[in-house]
Amino acid sequence: MDFKQIILDDLVVSLKKCGLSADNAQVNVSGKPELADYQTNVAFTLAKQARIAPNIIAQKIMENLPSNNYYQVSFAAPAYINFRLTDECLNKYAEFCLNSPIVGLKKLDNPRTIFMDYGGANVAKELHIGHLRSPIIGESINRLHKLLGDKVISDVYLGDWGTQMGLNIAQLEDDGVLDYYFGKSDKKIEITLEMLNKAYPKASLRKKTDPEFKKRAEDYTLFVQSNQEPYFGIYKQIKEVSLVRIKQNYLTLGCNFDLWNGESTAQPYVKPTIEIFKQKGLAKLSNGALIVDVSLPGENQPSGKFDQNGKELLVNPMPPLMLQKANGGDIYDTTEIATLNMRYQKFKPDEFIYVVDNRQSQHFTLAFRAVKMAEIIPQNTKLTHISYGTINGKDGKAFKTRSGDTIKLEDIINLITDSAKKKLAENGITETGDLALQIGLSALKYSDLSCTCSRDYIFDIDKFASFEGKTGPYIQYTGTRIKSLLNKANIIASNVNISTAEERDLILSLAKLNDSYYDCYNDYSLNYLCNSLYNFCANFSRFYNNNKILTEQNLGKKQSYLAICNLCLKAIEQAAYTLGFIIPDKM
Repeated sequence: MDFKQIILDDLVVSLKKCGLSADNAQVNVSGKPELADYQTNVAFTLAKQARIAPNIIAQKIMENLPSNNYYQVSFAAPAYINFRLTDECLNKYAEFCLNSPIVGLKKLDNPRTIFMDYGGANVAKELHIGHLRSPIIGESINRLHKLLGDKVISDVYLGDWGTQMGLNIAQLEDDGVLDYYFGKSDKKIEITLEMLNKAYPKASLRKKTDPEFKKRAEDYTLFVQSNQEPYFGIYKQIKEVSLVRIKQNYLTLGCNFDLWNGESTAQPYVKPTIEIFKQKGLAKLSNGALIVDVSLPGENQPSGKFDQNGKELLVNPMPPLMLQKANGGDIYDTTEIATLNMRYQKFKPDEFIYVVDNRQSQHFTLAFRAVKMAEIIPQNTKLTHISYGTINGKDGKAFKTRSGDTIKLEDIINLITDSAKKKLAENGITETGDLALQIGLSALKYSDLSCTCSRDYIFDIDKFASFEGKTGPYIQYTGTRIKSLLNKANIIASNVNISTAEERDLILSLAKLNDSYYDCYNDYSLNYLCNSLYNFCANFSRFYNNNKILTEQNLGKKQSYLAICNLCLKAIEQAAYTLGFIIPDKM
């Protein structure tokens, strides 16, 4: 039941009866809730068009509104039309939501098939803080789409085919770990994640100062991509070892993927995809590499200005997409396009959603333009990149350890869990089991999702884990309080009869909470749901504190209170699940 839409529909009917244009009709949440729940200022716009005083137009609109039991209408100077929902309307809405399997939400009229790419862990590297936001944001958007009726196919899309493979193999070879594979030893050493954690940072530094090492790593990468032994066999072992820890980390975060594919999965599609560009005349050679010009009119225009080397600078520069390196090797762009080709052929989704940090924005611009130019992806298929910012410390800089190292993902989870344990101990709860982890995850996820995805955010453990204020644990505590109350009451109630201002505010905030799901859906960001959920919980706290629910002597009023409590628990649990955490039984 969309109150705003109901009022807007009635407003349009009235405007047509008055012979006025309904093009600019809109209804907004009232900025003065003590006077009204919704209002419209359409009279001001129409007054200019009709050259009639806005207050006269407002009165005329009010007189022609259809009669109903949903709201009461009033005039506010100079020409606002106010709508206040009736208690009868709110009672019906509350009971409707209580009996609804999705707490009053309306499924999408035209559900779609969505392919989601998030997670994006690189094989042969330990997951770190930079891998945190993609699975948190991606999983919540996945759950939101499913809740509203879309079919979602999710893929973790592992980075298992790039230069890091060649770098690791070259470094492990120099460390003597791979002597068995190269016939230098009869003893086979098992490759471990700890070895990879040491090898990759060393290799990354070496490639910057050691040209021979860099060239060898690039050759080894090409050998892996060509399935040459022993390089391909070593690659498979590295991937297998890494996947165990990656899956464990994502499972801890509550992320579930339909597919565990990676760049390597798309390899059979690479050559056919490149051929498509060649056949359409879109690919050309540049210094031995195969490139595609994806620039649009107005981009790469001469500026008449030159750099210190005499090269002319361009207005709106847009680099070409590289399909293939001069040595014939694949790069990130190549596998991205081949993967899009593979995914579309297999699943034919209506939209692709990629949750990848904002440093990859240009990469996706190039890839998305290329596949549309080559008609690999139809023009009516939506391609969306949800870019997100970095996680910073209180000093505003990238969050790192005291020694300056990047923090491991496991360490982040442990930090936030330990903080939750301390908070629980303060409340006299020492046997935490999984409870501290559940609270820690709610703190972590709510803090991330409550800000707009594209923004950086400050990592503040003490603030995140607080049981008060705008935090995940506060949401959980509110839900836990309701669970305890309902268990003590041991009464199943379903009739709502609003009798207090707190009840009215609570049901109105439920309507706004439900509206926020669609705002999140349209904007690809869960911050609306986070903010509305906090306001809803705050309204419940006022209702709880100002009414004696369990000791209420009037049985009808008590049952109404309990029905509202049951409704609030359902709404909180549904919102929390969408955000990726649960409401525990105690805190």
